[in-house]
Amino acid sequence: MAINNKRKQRKHIRSGGSYSSEELSSLTMNDGTTVVYSVNGDIKRPICGSIDVHKKILMAAVCKTDPETLKATFYVRKFTTMNSDIRTMAIWMKEHGVEDVCMESTGKYWIPVFNILEQNGLRPILTHPKYVKQAKGQKTDFRDAIHMASMFRMDLVVASFIPPADIRDLRELCRYRLKLTYMRTSEKNRFQNSMTISKVRLDSVFSDPFGKSASAIMGYLISTDPEQVSDDEILALICHCRNVKASDEEILESIHGYEFIGVQRDKLKIIGMHIAQIEECIAMIDHKLEYYRQKYDGIIRHLTTMIGITPMSALYILGEIGTDMSVWRDDASLASWAGLSPANNASAGKKRSTKIGNGGHYLKPLLVQCALAAVKSTKTEPYFHNKYETLKKRRGHKKAIIAIARKMLVAIYHMIKKEEDFHPIDQEEIIQNSRKTKGMNLTNVIAFLKEQGADENTIRLVEEQCSANAVEESAKEKQPTSGSADASQPIQGSVKGSFGSTSNRVMP
Repeated sequence: MAINNKRKQRKHIRSGGSYSSEELSSLTMNDGTTVVYSVNGDIKRPICGSIDVHKKILMAAVCKTDPETLKATFYVRKFTTMNSDIRTMAIWMKEHGVEDVCMESTGKYWIPVFNILEQNGLRPILTHPKYVKQAKGQKTDFRDAIHMASMFRMDLVVASFIPPADIRDLRELCRYRLKLTYMRTSEKNRFQNSMTISKVRLDSVFSDPFGKSASAIMGYLISTDPEQVSDDEILALICHCRNVKASDEEILESIHGYEFIGVQRDKLKIIGMHIAQIEECIAMIDHKLEYYRQKYDGIIRHLTTMIGITPMSALYILGEIGTDMSVWRDDASLASWAGLSPANNASAGKKRSTKIGNGGHYLKPLLVQCALAAVKSTKTEPYFHNKYETLKKRRGHKKAIIAIARKMLVAIYHMIKKEEDFHPIDQEEIIQNSRKTKGMNLTNVIAFLKEQGADENTIRLVEEQCSANAVEESAKEKQPTSGSADASQPIQGSVKGSFGSTSNRVMP
């Protein structure tokens, strides 16, 4: 049956008619129909569905495979993006026995479709459009839906990671809070630029130009006529705490001669109001996040045992990767998804590029910030610092930080999966190797002995022997082969043999 008239074609579609494979080639309308043809391949989903998502329309397809003949039957219908029509589509798919539905991640249009399908008992699976791209010259909405369903039934579609609804809500809050934080930073920069133009140098005398004292002074200057500004009133606004190191004279000197040129006064007032509004919004989000802090308190306590991870950053991480680590094949797949693994781009035995991936637009910068904080800890938790120093010598700062961020993500994966605190198996080895590299001078020896619980007599004995050795070494300075030694030089044999087994612990 050949159909040449579009009106007849629409009528045929609404009536639930079917087309043969020969008639399929003559179709010009992207409307619903039934297509039957035979294919070869390993069938993973005998019954499945697919949706080609657009802003106003949804092209849905249901694929049914005969287990004996492997003949696939496709039922295709066109729906709108209205909520009632999406529910109708879900009911239509369930009537055909569909449980798994594949759909493209088209902008934000897929989100309401995904949620409604999930609410109606279906299992929607999201994929990137590049993985189900149709060949050129054959692309229509009708063919796209069939092509996606045919690939999905053979499990050839690469699924995107979509966390559960609760984690998605947490992700939305965290990402919006991050956006507001960036916005607040931009507004503060504009405020400081206006201060510079107006000859107000409070940023030179206050460590935080938006602190309590600086904000009070700026509010007074903006709301008061320049001729009525009083130094006494300005000094009364200063909160003399430990953070204010500048003297009263320096503070007044930073203000004297200020001038609001043009619209700078109005601009500062508007920016200040906007900053206050943004901070109020952030406070509201923090209040909402308190629910998730209590809900995932156990996981957050595990994550915060690792240096560089704060409770807020732990929430951000949970919002991105979720709490179920079984969705990842292993820790390497999680690192690859986060964009922290080198790319594999080689041909003919030659590596073209080893740059990291482009994924993890929110997670990767967060982990880099956590890594930068972790490597700064040199005394209390030197584990990541020592690893960073070792990597930095060979690969440089940037690659070393990315490597530390990846190590932290791998540790987070196992901490969540095993529900345990951070305790790497090579921690003691890394610390001991670092001590060997640095050497043991008198200060390090005494600190090490106190850490090991040595008594005061032992520590005094070590100090006396080191002093005696230093005098002995200074007497040999005139000899050509002699070298100077003092308390700042590594101790090699000064402690050895003084108090038995303790000397072996001092000199690993």
